[in-house]
Amino acid sequence: MYGPLRALLACGSLQIRLGHSPDPDDAFMFWGLASGEVDPRQFEFEHVLRDIQTLNSWALDGKLEVTAISLAAYPLVQERYVLLPHGASMGSGYGPIVVSTRELATADLRDIEILVPGELTTAFLVLRLCLGNFRYRAVPFDQISEEVRSGRADAGLLIHEGQLTYESEGLKKVVDLGEWWLLETGLPLPLGANVARRDLGVDTLFELSEVLRDSIQAGLDNREEAMEHALQYGRGLDAELADRFVGMYVNELTCDYGDEGRQAVRELLSRAEELGTYEQPVRVEFVG
Repeated sequence: MYGPLRALLACGSLQIRLGHSPDPDDAFMFWGLASGEVDPRQFEFEHVLRDIQTLNSWALDGKLEVTAISLAAYPLVQERYVLLPHGASMGSGYGPIVVSTRELATADLRDIEILVPGELTTAFLVLRLCLGNFRYRAVPFDQISEEVRSGRADAGLLIHEGQLTYESEGLKKVVDLGEWWLLETGLPLPLGANVARRDLGVDTLFELSEVLRDSIQAGLDNREEAMEHALQYGRGLDAELADRFVGMYVNELTCDYGDEGRQAVRELLSRAEELGTYEQPVRVEFVG
């Protein structure tokens, strides 16, 4: 058992550090807990807000009890963490978008440098599956649009709200990776996942999973109140765009992957294995 966990258990209630991005979709999912709408049961939650690349890096060291991560990073932390059966960011026919200031074909991307939001992101992995080898440079996700607009980069891979705002910024879509994946596999594209540390124990993991699922359902059942909370994390998105963004990534697949969602996870990580992405065999395992 991890040393910090012993201390948490000794305090009576079990304190859970819950890592997620400061984005409207994650805020929407955890409104139920933040507002007190959902009974936390034996748990006391501390919300830890960081960008997804930081959360991916922290997960390598098992820093948080529960955290959002890029699905592409899961095989790297599978010995410490197990997938929760809810909380997925999954789009059917839409996803991260490669943009440029000029008209380009997908094949052209193999000959230019592309800005990416981090090597551990699922967006980067799916672009590798789409293109094969390509030149890239990693920069913070919220700087990519400006770098492309200014001409300091030929193309950029947009995640989060950039998928909705690029046209208003004068950028042109080259390829939508969610569209590409759907045509390639017939499946939705799983991008983000929520995971919990295995050392919490089977019974605790099961109860924790129920509480977190209840929070997602509470947001969907009380959409207006949850959206008001989520707008605090909209990074300049107006209410209409924020609502659209939340609708893209908080849906029935977020409450439960279901058979289709689990198949999509296995397909994506299987293809990543074939690409030689991971040193160890991938073990896809969900709580419960």
